[in-house]
Amino acid sequence: MPCTPVTVPGHFGEWIQGRLGPDGPVALITLACPALSARAPGTGIRLPALFDAARLDAFAAALGLDAPNWPALDCDMPLGAGAGASTACLVASARVLGHCGPPDALARACLAVEGASDPLMHAHPDRLLWASRRAEVLRDLPSLPDAEIVGGLWGDTERTDPCDENFPDISDLVAFWSGVAARGDLAALAGIASESARRSTAHRGPADPMLDLARDLGALGYARAHTGPARALIFTPGKVPNGAGAALKEAGLRDVLHFRTGGAA
Repeated sequence: MPCTPVTVPGHFGEWIQGRLGPDGPVALITLACPALSARAPGTGIRLPALFDAARLDAFAAALGLDAPNWPALDCDMPLGAGAGASTACLVASARVLGHCGPPDALARACLAVEGASDPLMHAHPDRLLWASRRAEVLRDLPSLPDAEIVGGLWGDTERTDPCDENFPDISDLVAFWSGVAARGDLAALAGIASESARRSTAHRGPADPMLDLARDLGALGYARAHTGPARALIFTPGKVPNGAGAALKEAGLRDVLHFRTGGAA
């Protein structure tokens, strides 16, 4: 039976990520990236090439997918880039096979496969404070102002270890976020993102050139994947200087891309 094609946009690191207090959960606000996606049906990989068969059987059972013939997928994001490839592939596969249940049920099923999941099954994933090791919405957040992003990959790919909770405390940053977002203050949001990235780099590494690039190119700030090599500069829309992408490549970043994110739509 022909199926309706499905596209699931990815993300490009996080605006912020860390622990909510020293004993709190790992929480994040994803940086939505409409320029990258997983699409089904496609011509590339299938889920059995990515995940254990027993976990996929449980995933299908949890969603009421009876003995699925997993579709081929096209995915723009390499695994371990910090761009949501594994979650996007799971969500795209489930939806093209007919799952149309609530996003919370899909999130729980993804978590059972991955152990840590991105909020890509939700319509506006960047409007959520998300507990990635629980696949749980901790808080709804205001929409974000429009932002222009220039980013790329720095260093090696790194698959998320769901047992890894060695992140810095960001409870103070979360406390500021909603008010700043409600005001539409992109400069302040970029400052919060930069501080989260700085803490993560100091705590976990690796060192990268993003602070210097942000300063040299006049960006409002920068963000990173807190696991994985995605790195991003945050600009006011229309204020990306000519040659920004070339500057990232010269600094050693690869797979450089340019996209817009945020907005009330």
